[in-house]
Amino acid sequence: MTTAAEATGRRERSRARGLRRSPIGRYIPKVAFWLLIAAIFFYALFPFYWAVRSAFTPEGQLFDTPIQYFPAHPTLENFRQIFSTSFFTRALINSTIVAGTVTLLSLAIGSLAAYALGRFRFRGRSGVLYLMLSMTIFPQIAILGALYTMMKDFHLYDRLGALIFTYLIFTLPFTVWVLTSFMRTLPADLEEAAYVDGATPLQVFYKVLLPLIAPGLVTTGLLAFISAWNEYLYAISFIQSTDKYTVPIAITSFVGKTGSAFDIPWGQIMAATVVVTLPLITVTLILQRRILAGLTAGAVKG
Repeated sequence: MTTAAEATGRRERSRARGLRRSPIGRYIPKVAFWLLIAAIFFYALFPFYWAVRSAFTPEGQLFDTPIQYFPAHPTLENFRQIFSTSFFTRALINSTIVAGTVTLLSLAIGSLAAYALGRFRFRGRSGVLYLMLSMTIFPQIAILGALYTMMKDFHLYDRLGALIFTYLIFTLPFTVWVLTSFMRTLPADLEEAAYVDGATPLQVFYKVLLPLIAPGLVTTGLLAFISAWNEYLYAISFIQSTDKYTVPIAITSFVGKTGSAFDIPWGQIMAATVVVTLPLITVTLILQRRILAGLTAGAVKG
């Protein structure tokens, strides 16, 4: 005989199957999925939206209540004020020089090192790779004192060269590690065919292999550029002169420029944040296909 519990269980299973077969049951997972995507999208973009909103809001209306999510009287005054200060425009140039140099050096040195580590067999190769990876484990603050002493001894303190030298310590190991994985996935037949045709190892590198790892170069180059562009700890530690500020220091320097340390010009700070962030967003959108290819191709065994 069928017990009451078994009958109840059959009815519940039948009800669940009916719900899955119904149109409402089919749409519930999709609706839940898109609601989750919308929540993540809102959580990620709302801070940047608020920065844009504050950048176009007059200074006297930033803290009005009730809160206005869209400025009633948009203005460009905050942007005019930040570009009228010489230290901010100079900081944009300095950051471009530092981040660009760090990116080019990381790609040039990293691709050559990745070629040696990924295409040649020698004793200690794995040890070198893990040594490179271990350099990224230490937090920046842990080696700040040693780097400060080195910058003093090398007469690089308060120079942009100090930032280039120190940023390479963190961007170069990452670049070598990622590009080595790309080099390993390339088929050996292409390399052997080039050697048969009389190419030298250097010609094989820059004529055959380098074009094939272009997605990896774009991905690692962009990440190295963003890391150098946004770095603050070493910049504030090794740079003192106003004409050598980078953009993170320049943004914080707006505090106190109005004559009072307690009067924080949030409108100007948000405008500077938008100006500093837009180039990175633009480059990422332009190169998004190569970036996606670079993030996935290195994980696929060729």
